[in-house]
Amino acid sequence: MESPRLMDRLDTTHLFMRADLSHFPLHPLSNLTFIGVLIIFQFISWISPSYARENENNLTELHSKATKVFLDVQSYQDYIKTEIPFVNYVRDRKEAQVHILLTQQETGSGGDEYTLTFIGQQNFTGLDDTLKYVSQQMDQEEIIRQGIVRIMKIGLIRYVSKTPVADNISIEYSQRTNPAAVVDRWDYWVFNIDTYGELNGEESSKELLLDGSFSADRVTPDWKISLNVNAEYNKEEYETDERTISSYIRSQNFRLLVIKSLGEHWSTGIYGSAESSIFSNTKSSYSLAPAIEFNVFPYSESTRKEFLILYRAGFTDIRYDEETIYDKMHEKLFAEKLSCTLEIKEKWGSVSTTLEGSHYIHDFRKNYLRFHTNTNIRLFEGFSLNIHGNISKINDQLSLPKEGVTEEEILLHQKQLATQYDYFISIGLRYTFGSIYSNVVNPRFGDID
Repeated sequence: MESPRLMDRLDTTHLFMRADLSHFPLHPLSNLTFIGVLIIFQFISWISPSYARENENNLTELHSKATKVFLDVQSYQDYIKTEIPFVNYVRDRKEAQVHILLTQQETGSGGDEYTLTFIGQQNFTGLDDTLKYVSQQMDQEEIIRQGIVRIMKIGLIRYVSKTPVADNISIEYSQRTNPAAVVDRWDYWVFNIDTYGELNGEESSKELLLDGSFSADRVTPDWKISLNVNAEYNKEEYETDERTISSYIRSQNFRLLVIKSLGEHWSTGIYGSAESSIFSNTKSSYSLAPAIEFNVFPYSESTRKEFLILYRAGFTDIRYDEETIYDKMHEKLFAEKLSCTLEIKEKWGSVSTTLEGSHYIHDFRKNYLRFHTNTNIRLFEGFSLNIHGNISKINDQLSLPKEGVTEEEILLHQKQLATQYDYFISIGLRYTFGSIYSNVVNPRFGDID
């Protein structure tokens, strides 16, 4: 017995046919043909949704077998997910078959070298790879993210090729002409001129800030030369019922760094500087300091890990604006400094820690010790810990003015204050739970504030 729905359809069709045939007398054979066409259309209308659902189910099943990827990337995540849809993105690294770690460091021409490290997990354990993309200084963000995605696609192919999704992947090759040898008329020098101005105010206060700098850098595999000149002027005024309070800060400085490579672990160089600063009671200061550095890890692995030990010793000639607490207007000082820096970027997180200390040769009690760390650790599924901070022990403030500072100068940060320490620390915990997948990108209305 037919179902009521089917009987309703047959009755409706029968009435429709009777109405049409009553107006158009047809040959019996034509009637049979017309009925056959209607039956075919009705059959198609029944099976089309079934085919659509079956096709959708097949696509869902295929995508469920796609490579699971964890993006350890600070920027461009939405863009990457949109441009590379043939993998499954998960938000927990332990669920991933491939962990992609993106790190970057500046090149000598002012661009950036992006290192993409592909770390195989689960059934891809041991299947690792490292690829690089280099951007130029003038490259727009769109060009950079396109380049990163292109390299990421290349790196993912070896993993995707081992899944059923590979049947839907095609590879194209765009042949390029090999570039001819280039003569660099700048001899690898890169120059930057920066200017900055700011004016803001309201009824009872106003501020004027002017800043300008010039830099020149030359970086080759054997040499690194960097020099920078900077000048800053900042004036603030605050009006009260009784008077007007003014703040004036001016500073100029010059920095020079010359480094010579001595292999995969050693470097040597020299620091030079000249400065003048109202804040630090310095009328003029000149210093020169040779230095040597040892990297426990090869420099070629610097985007992933570094353990640097840097020693320098040098001479400083300084003249003060005001007489210091040690009754000095002019000093010639010798000092030495040692620092150790550890930087590691792995799939479990990142660590950047520095311990440094210095002292003056004429009096070891005039010293400085500082510890700084920026650590992010993924403890377990969905749970991460971030620690950022520094603490310093300060016993080398030779330039403090003898007359001290006024209350206005303290509140307006016009002059350096005496202290034996400073510190800063922030600790954060984050826990994320729910769906492990993060494939969908929806930019509507932006982010929730």
